[in-house]
Amino acid sequence: MRKPIIAGNWKMNNTIAATKALVTELIPLVKDAKADVVICTPYTDLATAVELTKGTNIHVGAENVHWAEKGAFTGEISADMLKELGVEYVIIGHSERRQYFGETDATVNARVKAALAKGLKPIICVGELLEEREAGKTDEVVIRQTTEAFKDVDKSELENIVVAYEPVWAIGTGKTATAEDANATIKVIRDTLANLYCRNCADTKIRIQYGGSMNTKNVDELMAMPEIDGGLIGGASLKAADFARVVNFEEVK
Repeated sequence: MRKPIIAGNWKMNNTIAATKALVTELIPLVKDAKADVVICTPYTDLATAVELTKGTNIHVGAENVHWAEKGAFTGEISADMLKELGVEYVIIGHSERRQYFGETDATVNARVKAALAKGLKPIICVGELLEEREAGKTDEVVIRQTTEAFKDVDKSELENIVVAYEPVWAIGTGKTATAEDANATIKVIRDTLANLYCRNCADTKIRIQYGGSMNTKNVDELMAMPEIDGGLIGGASLKAADFARVVNFEEVK
């Protein structure tokens, strides 16, 4: 009912030369994927990635976008700039942006609306810190972050939005939520969207990924869960064979 979507988040990795090598190796490995395939690259690699993936089933995304169309925002990139390059997706609200660069629920919402206004497809990240999880606040955190991210977003845009649940304590640590825990929290996010919009909207229009260290070893189990529609992949997206294995996950019956 909901087509799976696997997105690689390269973070601050890969030069243009490395991008050429990785994408060239990746293209034949994922050409028959049943999932939508996205690679989100650093700004300097975007033009190269877009050019190399033309005519393939690989879509290209950026790792952030500013809420203003233009202006005195040194170091930022606007939605128009990304569209001009041929970018389709953009990650918004990643925990590293929240942790290191002052991202808030309000700025996430502003970026989401700016992206949608220019026809970009946001991948909105939500997730709890370790101390929030240990305090039993996981549901409270993801409900708040989801509600704030979708503030003033029209129902007609839902098919253009992906949500990524990324428990912050599981990113880059090798730790991962159990498949059952990840599924349960993603159901909380989907129920939140049902409350904000409608049950059918949440069940048929919005895809929700798991973004906490999904890799070659756990992808099949995670993707077997009914609420999990894909993954936002960090480290495993930097090696073509590993990312391809995640993209071509085996459907566990």
